[in-house]
Amino acid sequence: MSTLILASASQIRSQLLSANHIPHQIEPARVDEASLKAALIAEETKPRDIADALAEMKARKISERFPEALVLGSDQILVSGNRLFDKAESLEDAADTLRTLRNTSHTLLSAAVIYEGAKPVWRHIGQAQLVMRDFSDAFLSSYITRHGDALLATVGCYKLEEDGPTLFSRVQGDYFSVLGLPLLEVLAFLRTRGIGET
Repeated sequence: MSTLILASASQIRSQLLSANHIPHQIEPARVDEASLKAALIAEETKPRDIADALAEMKARKISERFPEALVLGSDQILVSGNRLFDKAESLEDAADTLRTLRNTSHTLLSAAVIYEGAKPVWRHIGQAQLVMRDFSDAFLSSYITRHGDALLATVGCYKLEEDGPTLFSRVQGDYFSVLGLPLLEVLAFLRTRGIGET
């Protein structure tokens, strides 16, 4: 059976794999995401291709160190209108993000790329569309206070697996892609490689 390495420090991605009986080790890829993302945006690359390229960069970097393993790289892009959002760097930024997304729709693209022997062997991009409700400023302030710096770990400044649903009026598409990993597709591929229960 192959070894699976998660090229990410994301707790939720690791938790999703563990909860579904997928043994794995964690080796976060140290990559300059901001520079690659900026270059791709400057080239007018489509958001789904940006997500795919970022996920691939992480998988490739770790696969070069562990060529005998399957390496899972992943990345998530949030798009609203023509704007791509980055993770907030402060709670003030998080509040700005949520105010911008309030009463509008946005798309989450969650890319996963698996490498083996420093070459890609599988890839998938999950997608979800979310409509944020027109919540009050008082609700926003309470939400920011309640979650604090935990909001800085996600591109949308919310966690649907916790009380994130209180922000929304509609969620369509792949739930697991909202969490940051197209889990069902990942599990299906891993089973073909003898990882996970069949």
